Amino acid sequence: MEKKVAKNDLTTTIHLAGLRSVSEESSALLEKATQAEKDVIGALPEGSAMLIVLSGPSRGARFLINTSLTTIGRSPENDIFLDDVTVSRKHAEISKTGDGYQVKDLGSLNGTYVNGQIEAQANLSDGMELNIGKFKMHFFIGGKVRA
Repeated sequence: MEKKVAKNDLTTTIHLAGLRSVSEESSALLEKATQAEKDVIGALPEGSAMLIVLSGPSRGARFLINTSLTTIGRSPENDIFLDDVTVSRKHAEISKTGDGYQVKDLGSLNGTYVNGQIEAQANLSDGMELNIGKFKMHFFIGGKVRA
């Protein structure tokens, strides 16, 4: 069955899975970081986390996660505002659970990728890669001793 698309339909879906594999440990990721980025990651207090862009056009951008629920999207009303058309207005949320953190896609058009795989919901651990639209970020948990 063929889907009919209106000629003036300007929406599209971008699938980023399969572009490359992601298997770097957090220590290998830290080798890419500048000393200032390493200092910020190392100083994260227990009970908080951070998304940090370690490569690409937004390199160095940092997003502190220090509440039980952090929203991410293209709308300025989100806790993490990512201003690009590849990001949905209400794209995803990160929640602090009893034993860690979890990311949940909120029905975004382009999906939320964790370590290169599209995920509706996934647990996050130190060093994991999170792709939201064109933004490639890494997740770090505060209060950890890093070599």
